[in-house]
Amino acid sequence: MLCKLKAKMVNMQMKKLFFVIFATLYSFANNIEAAEQDIQFHGFVAQGLIDVDGSDFVNDDGSLSLELTEIGINASYQLNSTLRLTGQVVYLNGGNRYAQSVRVDYALLDWSVYESSDWQANLYLGRYKNYHWLYSSTRDIPFARPSIVLPQSVYFDGFRDIAVGADGGALKISYNSDTLGYFDFNISTGSSPISKEQTQIILGKLAFGEMKHTYDLQTSLYWQPFLSPWRFGLAFVDGDFEYQAAEEGDLFQDADITLQRVIANALYEGENWEFSGEILQERFIFDGFYFSGFHNNSIGQGLYVQSRYKVNADLTLLARYERLYTNKDDKNGRDLEDSSQGLIPSYFGYQNDATFGLSYDLADNLRLQFEYHYIEGAARLTPVVLPNPKVNDSKNWQLWAVQLMYWF
Repeated sequence: MLCKLKAKMVNMQMKKLFFVIFATLYSFANNIEAAEQDIQFHGFVAQGLIDVDGSDFVNDDGSLSLELTEIGINASYQLNSTLRLTGQVVYLNGGNRYAQSVRVDYALLDWSVYESSDWQANLYLGRYKNYHWLYSSTRDIPFARPSIVLPQSVYFDGFRDIAVGADGGALKISYNSDTLGYFDFNISTGSSPISKEQTQIILGKLAFGEMKHTYDLQTSLYWQPFLSPWRFGLAFVDGDFEYQAAEEGDLFQDADITLQRVIANALYEGENWEFSGEILQERFIFDGFYFSGFHNNSIGQGLYVQSRYKVNADLTLLARYERLYTNKDDKNGRDLEDSSQGLIPSYFGYQNDATFGLSYDLADNLRLQFEYHYIEGAARLTPVVLPNPKVNDSKNWQLWAVQLMYWF
């Protein structure tokens, strides 16, 4: 009872902080002429078509879908030389990938704690952004992502709202040296709210209880050698979740879930070529849920390599290859199928993806993006805890998507 009361108090405090941030931004928006040098507004609208053959990645019937909608607006206000308020609200409709709704991606107070010619330290309080992974800080903006659908091994869409950021605090420390290069250290701690829809996307439609994100600690370190086009990073994730079964009608038990990640990445940005890749090792500990005393401790592995080539100022080509195994000791999924007595096919134990795409800038703020995926396996199809082999009865499946995006 005490824990629940504390959680409610923290939640109320976060809501109050979000209200203060957006109320402040709104009040200054009504007086832009007086604050035009300090306040900035930006937004985007992206709409597309997506077609999936052989899985429920977007919908259950495999029909051509308009569920590729992203609308967002963000704003920032410079309170003084060291304090800044910023936030973003978005509406998303991605079918089975994540809950269709309006959400606050981030709403925070950015405090520039220290600044010198070599050092910069910033403290973020509120709903902060995730700066730890290669594309985690830009995945919420359509035109800033390298592709419409990011590599699911690292940027699993079912965890999108949990991974974008969290409620709490983050610290970013940067150091720039003419000999050693540029260093960027990040650490954050907090928790993310999980809606009823998001709970069922992750766990399954028969999970009528409540899933909570109780703890999250992430750190990352990036290094770019002096005058080098290469950038290297290493990130660590330690997150705890709990499932509280519904008092009536729930087929499942209370559960404790731990998710731990180690991610190494590299990025090369040349004049025309860009190369990037991330390697993931993920530990997944599950206690309870199916029945009291159930325990599973597995280590998964994944990676992707990606290349982009800028043909000219408007046209960019993309190619990517990705592999994921939910259990490094069962890469073909046979143990998964045997342990479920054949109810879960072996191809739910892995997912490999070959992607090709292009983007074309029709104007300075208008882009058309297209991509095609050929996929083997179903490890990242929602729900991941209670897979749906009845709908996902194909080991090999494919998707194509096209999206028109405008930003201001």
